[in-house]
Amino acid sequence: MKKQYAILMAATFLGLAFIGQAEARDQIRIVGSSTVYPFSSYTAETLGSTTKFKTPVVESTGSGGGMKLFCAGNGMNTPDITNASRRMKSTEYKKCQENGVKDITEIVVGYDGIAIAQSKTTAAINLTRKELLLAVAAKVPSKDESVLVNNPYYYWNEINARLPHRKIAIYGPPTSSGTRDAFEDMILKHNTKHWKVYNDAGFKHFHAIRQDGVYIPSGENDNLIVRKLTKDTAALGIFGYSYLAENTDKISAATIEGVAPAPETVQDGSYKLSRSLYFYIKQSHIKKVPGILEYANLFMNERMIGDEGECADIGLIPLPKEMRDHYRSHLKSLVRIKLEDFAKK
Repeated sequence: MKKQYAILMAATFLGLAFIGQAEARDQIRIVGSSTVYPFSSYTAETLGSTTKFKTPVVESTGSGGGMKLFCAGNGMNTPDITNASRRMKSTEYKKCQENGVKDITEIVVGYDGIAIAQSKTTAAINLTRKELLLAVAAKVPSKDESVLVNNPYYYWNEINARLPHRKIAIYGPPTSSGTRDAFEDMILKHNTKHWKVYNDAGFKHFHAIRQDGVYIPSGENDNLIVRKLTKDTAALGIFGYSYLAENTDKISAATIEGVAPAPETVQDGSYKLSRSLYFYIKQSHIKKVPGILEYANLFMNERMIGDEGECADIGLIPLPKEMRDHYRSHLKSLVRIKLEDFAKK
């Protein structure tokens, strides 16, 4: 009996120890966007090497995957911060609220351009947003635009005779990716929202990408897409501008309506595939995990995100100074986002 009691007490002690470890953590955990990942991980390494805090763990899970983990609850087995290459959705905010993640601070850290890239050895190509739509959409208008049909295009010159006789092959992000969401918004939804044939078919926000092998989902590792482009030289790839900037010896950008992605064209809006980059802080973890605010303040420091900042050196496109100051004040006051903030203007 004494032996059984001792075993029971030992098991209880081990169980309590495990729970204690689950509830105590001295290392920040960050998840989310592969586009934000290079800047977030660079900042994490800097925090670890220049302060008393441990280097945060940063995982590239995709914006959607990061939101799912972030909104799962307040336990120490959930992330403290999630990065995103598009804004949190109202449905994600509601899921956070349902799971007790009530107080969330939203920060915009910079801009990004979605690059449409190819092997540097391939002849330059200029595409319109409409041509990209016709290349990737699951349903496209018939020639007389009377009905929608399954996408019949397999070569670029079938879409427009001015384009080369070159197979359409596009390596792009999966459905968990914020880059995929942003691409669907800017290419599919933007081009179809006022297109009669889509509206007549009952599509208000058409965003279905074809699944016949022409568009090839390639995971959350954008460097993998870069490698694929060096081998499949007819193909195009979709990823954040920083991966283009870091690999100019291997790949080059397609121009979109005559404009190439670059810091100045993203900032002034002339490059039409541009978006903001975000991170979200779980306020309930601030007092439980050391270094969260120190990390966030370092990320938002001019040293990192200023016009001559270290993140700009690796591809982040800086916000205007007044916007940087605006979000720094949000961070200082830990402004909480509300459901009404997601209402469309």
